[in-house]
Amino acid sequence: MTAKTYAWIDPQGLVGQTITTDADLSTLYAPDFVAACVDVTSVTPQPTQHWTATKSTAGMWSFAAPVAATVSLATQAKSALTAAASATWEAYGMYGETTPADVVTYLKALQAIANGTDTTSTALPAAPTDLNGTTTTGTTT
Repeated sequence: MTAKTYAWIDPQGLVGQTITTDADLSTLYAPDFVAACVDVTSVTPQPTQHWTATKSTAGMWSFAAPVAATVSLATQAKSALTAAASATWEAYGMYGETTPADVVTYLKALQAIANGTDTTSTALPAAPTDLNGTTTTGTTT
């Protein structure tokens, strides 16, 4: 017997797993599991876990790869702000040093994106090189 590939379709209509075997599925798995499996041997590209599976009214199956989630700029800014604030505290605040102006500007820009007052930015600002206190060319006091 030639090996076949099956996709198990979960109750939400997603491929839960794929199985490649040359055995009869009914000899390997429970009947309710086998009933939820679709032969995808000749499907190109082969669906994999998390793909969407749709059965047409004619009984034909189609599969679609998952779409990558989009993370909003505000959410990215919140994460970057948390990391930058921590780095700033570790580099300057813990030692009572003055935070460099470019770092303050960067933190304020992230804050504005994160809280929605900056509605024109389409990307996060570049982090200053002295964010971690690694550049000390007269920027700290």
